[in-house]
Amino acid sequence: MTVQMIFLAFFGGAALWFGVVVFRTHSMVRSALALLFSQTAIGAMFLVMQAEFLGVLQIMMMATEMSVMAIFMVMFMMDPGGMGKMDMTHQKRLSLWAGGIGLLAALLLVWLPDWGPVALSVPGAHEQAADLGRELLGRSMFIFQSAGLTILTAMIAATMVAIVPNAEQRK
Repeated sequence: MTVQMIFLAFFGGAALWFGVVVFRTHSMVRSALALLFSQTAIGAMFLVMQAEFLGVLQIMMMATEMSVMAIFMVMFMMDPGGMGKMDMTHQKRLSLWAGGIGLLAALLLVWLPDWGPVALSVPGAHEQAADLGRELLGRSMFIFQSAGLTILTAMIAATMVAIVPNAEQRK
C-alpha cells in the first residue's frame, strides 16, 4: 500500500466521520463546522489524487460557503450554539429508510453498469487543469455566471425579507 493510498483512506474516513457528526450534533454552528471539515477532507482527497485545481477549488468554495452559512445562522437562529439541546433530526424513521434506499441505489449504480474499459493513458495534471479551464471558460461560462447571479439575488432577497423593520425604524 502506497503512502498516497494511506492518505486517501485517511481523508476518506475523515470525510465520512465528519459527515456523520453533521447529523449527530445539537448545534447548528457545530454542524456547519463539521460539514466544512467533511468537505475539506474531500478537497484533500482531490489533492492526494493529484487533481490540484479541483482540490483547491473545493476547499476554497466550502470555506466561503460555510462561513456565510454560519454567519446567517448566528444572525437568524434562536439557538445557534445548541445550548438548548435541540434535536437536529426530523422524521427519523423516514430519514433512515430514505438513506438506506439511497445507499442501495448508489451501490447498485456503482456495481451494475458496464463502465467500459479502463483508460490506458490519462493526461497529466497540468493538461487536465487546462482542459477544465477551457470547458469552464468556454461553453459553460454563461451557465456559471447565471447561477452565481441567481444565488446572489436570492441571498439578498432572503435577507431583505427576513429583516422586518420595527416601529421606530418606520418613522
